[in-house]
Amino acid sequence: MNRKKLQKLTDTLTKNCKNFNKFEVKCLIDLFYNLMGEVTERQGITIGLDRNAFRNILHMTFGMTDDMIMDRDCFEVFDLNGDGFISKEEMFHMLKNSLLKQPSEEDPDEGIKDLVEITLKKMDHDHDGKLSFTDYEQAVREETLLLEAFGPCLPDPKSQMEFEAQVFKDPNEFNDI
Repeated sequence: MNRKKLQKLTDTLTKNCKNFNKFEVKCLIDLFYNLMGEVTERQGITIGLDRNAFRNILHMTFGMTDDMIMDRDCFEVFDLNGDGFISKEEMFHMLKNSLLKQPSEEDPDEGIKDLVEITLKKMDHDHDGKLSFTDYEQAVREETLLLEAFGPCLPDPKSQMEFEAQVFKDPNEFNDI
């Protein structure tokens, strides 16, 4: 990409992005093009990373190994049957698998059922008893902690920090070689 197009892309993304400054946006664009390698076009369509290359990046950069997580975005990770909704049964299954088992007199399934009901009250904006992508997106935009309400779907914080330190290095810093 030529310098003028890169500057325009950086300016546009910086203007529309509230979580990254201009330097960080430029670093991410550079990283993207480095990962893409030789970008080719076929019949007007840009060809870049394939699924295997993307999965390799997730594994090597963030230590992610769970196939289900690596093949989907966060909503799709939780939509186990792929019907476009996260049902009570799917919530129950994911919460049961992600919560630590505690020895107690109470049936743990009852506690999980209560969590499902609480989650639905918080996230089911159209009150249809299940979460659509729209419900999920709205709830996550209001409270980002809900992104992983049913279990992990993103890299761990240590991997995220290491990634940011590597990608957002100031080019003016001296490198110890």
